[in-house]
Amino acid sequence: MSLSVVIADDEVAARARLRSFVADEADLQVVAECEDGRSTAAAIQANKPDLVFLDVRLPELSGLQTLDSVPRESLPHFVFVTKDHELESIGADALDCLREPFDITRFRSTVSRARQRIVDHSDREPVLQTIRELAQWKGDHQASLQPGAAAVNGENAGAVLDRITVKSEGRLMSVNTADVDFIESAANYVKLHVGSQSYSVREKISALADRLDRRQFARIHRTTIVNIDRIREVQPWFSGDAFVILRDGKKLRLSRMYRRALAL
Repeated sequence: MSLSVVIADDEVAARARLRSFVADEADLQVVAECEDGRSTAAAIQANKPDLVFLDVRLPELSGLQTLDSVPRESLPHFVFVTKDHELESIGADALDCLREPFDITRFRSTVSRARQRIVDHSDREPVLQTIRELAQWKGDHQASLQPGAAAVNGENAGAVLDRITVKSEGRLMSVNTADVDFIESAANYVKLHVGSQSYSVREKISALADRLDRRQFARIHRTTIVNIDRIREVQPWFSGDAFVILRDGKKLRLSRMYRRALAL
């Protein structure tokens, strides 16, 4: 059985790469290639493909908006192509994702799962539910990272977060920033420490620091932000550095470059 395929990506090289991978699958046939969301939605309705490789960040309409614009009875099976770790992990059972960069082995594994769903005429409700979860993730994630209008130190800093969306045990939840004890960076991620729990969020610590209330949070090291309310004491160390001791006994390094943040 031949399966019709639409490739949707705004990058020429990415489309060419997907096309070459698809060409290695004897039962897949490309019926359209698109570079933006609106043309993708039109191609889906015109060709009624079995499978769509869909870039999450298409221009004009995002991948999610493209799917939302397609009548539910015409909704094809799809594979999101994304650079976002969160979207891949949210995918779970209902959604197939290819997180760039991916190789031919990962491509074939993903296609195999998608092919089985098509052959089995899988119930579309899990797919629709995943779209709803993605919509919720998208809304919460953008809202939590949008600059606010609250004042910081008496001035409109335009970047205050009240909550941050995280993923825990396969579910999405919002963490109130006031509940965060401290934050540490890990490459392009930050780890939020909330009591005995920790949550990873794809965000650079410098960008997050600009969005937190400076009356409540202080950056004490290039890798660490602390909730000031959690500080029990500060112990001097060598060369102007110090240790910040939290109420639970946790010790965090305070660099002399950031001492001013604690008015020391």
